[in-house]
Amino acid sequence: MHSFLVSLRSEFYKSRKTLAFWGAILLPVAIISLITFGFYAKSGKFTQSEGIVIWGQYVDGVLGVMGVLLMPMFVIFVAYSVNNIEHRADMWKSIFSLPLNRWGIYAGKFGFAVLLIALCLFLFAALLLAGGNILGVMKPDELKFHQYNFAAEAFLLHTKLFLSGMGILAIQFLLSLIWTDFIKPMGIGFLSTVAGIIAANVNWEYDYLIPYAHPLLALQSMKPSESGTVDVNVFSQEVVVGLIVAAVAFVLGYIIVARRSVK
Repeated sequence: MHSFLVSLRSEFYKSRKTLAFWGAILLPVAIISLITFGFYAKSGKFTQSEGIVIWGQYVDGVLGVMGVLLMPMFVIFVAYSVNNIEHRADMWKSIFSLPLNRWGIYAGKFGFAVLLIALCLFLFAALLLAGGNILGVMKPDELKFHQYNFAAEAFLLHTKLFLSGMGILAIQFLLSLIWTDFIKPMGIGFLSTVAGIIAANVNWEYDYLIPYAHPLLALQSMKPSESGTVDVNVFSQEVVVGLIVAAVAFVLGYIIVARRSVK
């Protein structure tokens, strides 16, 4: 546990000025701000929409931008960035010479990548709720956000989206350990994401077996219930498969780290 905590803290200090770290913060701020401004500018179009309906339209606007392509690509970029610091400066030998076990070092690096993605999606959920409620206060007669409390659904939705990205993260983390350059892991990740989106959109029978399709499948599986609310089954089929893939890829990544030469 000591090695894990030291490694996790070290990753924070090394990465706090990187694009991956600030992207986890600025990406939700930028997207939510743009969608919120769009709803404010076009508020007259939503006059007839009830509370749950307008929340659904608002969320669709955010997830339509973020959930399909940006979410997988951000996960791919984070996985690469965490290991890129060591690749770029040839620091693996220095890290392994520290009085820390390799399991703690590896788990700390992977854990930091998980925290960055969790931070990004938490901010998406929090800012989405803040943006909707602010719009409801500014234009209560047109934008009836105040008619429905969407907090529970928002955090469940983003929790499911977070879990659906774990398979992608673990695979890309593994690839970034195998290859030191940028092109191979990012290229494989991008092509796999496109293939996953196509498979999900054409409703291929086995699309749930493609981790890169899981974020889109997770969004597609969330349907309105009979009561008019959003039914969020967090541990749906694609999420469970993604977590299994993540566990296998995580172990394979540790095997690579454990056998890596420090000479």
